[in-house]
Amino acid sequence: MISSAQFFGFLVAAVLITLAPGPDNLMVLGMGMSRGRRQGMAFGLGCAFGCLSHTTLAVLGVSALIAASPPAFTALRIGGGAYLLWLGWGAWRSGGATAVRGPGAGAHESVLRLFFRGVFANAINPKVVLFFLSFLPQFVDARRGHVAWQLAALGVTFTLQAALLFGLIGAFSGVIGEQLKRRPRLAVWLDRVAGTVFVGLGVKLIVAR
Repeated sequence: MISSAQFFGFLVAAVLITLAPGPDNLMVLGMGMSRGRRQGMAFGLGCAFGCLSHTTLAVLGVSALIAASPPAFTALRIGGGAYLLWLGWGAWRSGGATAVRGPGAGAHESVLRLFFRGVFANAINPKVVLFFLSFLPQFVDARRGHVAWQLAALGVTFTLQAALLFGLIGAFSGVIGEQLKRRPRLAVWLDRVAGTVFVGLGVKLIVAR
């Protein structure tokens, strides 16, 4: 379906892009430091598997429709930014024991719920929609045919490597966070830092053009 040259060339590019500082990295880092290792890993895996939704959209061509429709893209951008602001506000309101959760969430939010929170946070990010629309086709070889299957294979490859890397980021940031939380006053500031990161990302997404 795809050649080894296609696969390894794409994999190298995908790893470099995933490791580059960006919203997903910062969200996973903030979650791990403020909530713990398991929670950071769950949220990171959710962010990674959210890429499957963008892969599906790219294969079906819906991403192109969104990109070509300014009102649709604007609505998605504002909605995604508002969600990040909501997460940031929840972190700022917390007392230091938890962070990066919406108002009313329990202090011991399950890892499954955090996983789906990560999926949702990634799925509504319009920048990722455009990224997949522009990035995946660069590694498609039309001469090999089955373009849709090539896009799907590349999208799954991106998702799997992102799951590994985001999981590691969540784990290591969680270890750091657990050490810092032994000092209660620092736990409060961990939540404040995480909340500030989310608010900053939300504002940036809303005002971006």
